[in-house]
Amino acid sequence: MTVSTKIPSHSVPKPSFLSTTKFLIQVSRPGLWTTTILFYLMPFGKTLDWHKASFWYGLVYIVFPLSLLLYGVNDIVDAEGDRYNPRKGTYLFGSRGGDQQLLALRWQIATSQMPFLYLFWGWCGPRIFLWFGALLLAVYFYNARPIALKGRPPFDVLIQASYLLIFILSSWLNRLPQLPWQTFIFGALFAMHSHVFGEVMDIEPDQKSGRRTLATQLSRVPAKFFIAALLLIECALVHHYFSDLVITAFLAVGALFFLADALLLWRNRAYSPSQMRLFLWGWNLAAILGIVWNELHGSLLAVRSGT
Repeated sequence: MTVSTKIPSHSVPKPSFLSTTKFLIQVSRPGLWTTTILFYLMPFGKTLDWHKASFWYGLVYIVFPLSLLLYGVNDIVDAEGDRYNPRKGTYLFGSRGGDQQLLALRWQIATSQMPFLYLFWGWCGPRIFLWFGALLLAVYFYNARPIALKGRPPFDVLIQASYLLIFILSSWLNRLPQLPWQTFIFGALFAMHSHVFGEVMDIEPDQKSGRRTLATQLSRVPAKFFIAALLLIECALVHHYFSDLVITAFLAVGALFFLADALLLWRNRAYSPSQMRLFLWGWNLAAILGIVWNELHGSLLAVRSGT
């Protein structure tokens, strides 16, 4: 995959093993690992089996090599904009790499995929090549010029539905039934509202670098209304098809928060870096609670009403 970008001059000392490891972990966005794990565990519900090698290799893959691919290409392309982003250069929000690090990152991403492609081929058969093909196409369409959907709202948000590939991989690797289409719709909406929240945090650096996103085009307050609307749709979907009052209430509280944020709290003001860190810690706590709830109840594995 060829991604055309002008990497800004941002040098760092000659990398050591320790600095390279730190950089690669930052690229993989540990602050988003719990959400990715939630997606991977969703097809299990109450049938979670910790004893299969395929389960653990799949879990390791979606946490690190997959994250390295998804976010690493993004870091290469967004290198200029990341210079202005106060939340970059951290384990929560991702890296701010130097020239040498970003150049080496291309090969590090590629080599991290190879062992897992081989292993997954043994467990899933030739269809895994279709999965990796769909993944690479999504990454290409999102980042690479002339398409670069990341700068073409609303497609920058719609393409977040590609995170549903994690549902498919988990079901294949662990020989589980595919989730119902209603859960796929919920997962797509969840990925989209999560992405828009990130765009709201990045409005100023995106504007400085000339990047167009849905949040920069809508502006901060309407973008928050949009997030609230997506959450309310998710709320209605979960209540109608799965009858889970706990998840429904949780989503409703999230929608109310963004409405209050838009109307009363921060409104059109930017979040401070410390507030953004607090939000992401809260997001991780919510994802952990979602993982526990899914294992205890498996509410989204089968439609219970509205058929």
